[in-house]
Amino acid sequence: MEFQSGGAAAENRDLCEKQLDSRLIYDGTIVHLYRDTVCLPNGREAFREVIRHNGAVAVVALFDDGTVLMEEQFRYPLGQVLLEIPAGKLDGPDEDPCEAARRELREETGFTARQMTPIGDYYPSPAILSEVIHLYVARGLSAGEQSPDEDEFLRVRRMPLSDLIRRICAGEIPDGKTQTALLRVAMQENLKS
Repeated sequence: MEFQSGGAAAENRDLCEKQLDSRLIYDGTIVHLYRDTVCLPNGREAFREVIRHNGAVAVVALFDDGTVLMEEQFRYPLGQVLLEIPAGKLDGPDEDPCEAARRELREETGFTARQMTPIGDYYPSPAILSEVIHLYVARGLSAGEQSPDEDEFLRVRRMPLSDLIRRICAGEIPDGKTQTALLRVAMQENLKS
């Protein structure tokens, strides 16, 4: 397997690595850890420990008044409650990200969206993790009933987008997917006006 960069293959060939071997170290429910042997561009061999992940989605649920649905949720690896946009993993590698985004928004917040628009992808930790988070903005929101997963405990809040951008810039919202998605939406909204 040869890995290519996002640009033209020919112009980036001098940067690409070729997989020589891959060994499964841990096969979990959500993550799968591999130790790969690769051939570097200079011909030498090296090891890469890679966590393979099906991917995820994250949604900026934007109301006409400029407010956004946010969630407060305890994140065990960090030992703290974070303020984030609704998000969740894809159920499998072939699941349609847009449908997953609709599902996660409905389950976590109870809201459905008339319009779900992709705003790009986010790579949380590309040095070790294959996860791609597909980002969306949801509009035309209608309230319904939450149905979070059994192990999911969260609080939903509606907050002004402008306040969230201020909090990102002040370092009060450390979650990367939330920062990226909210800043993209804020830029798009500013370009409209």
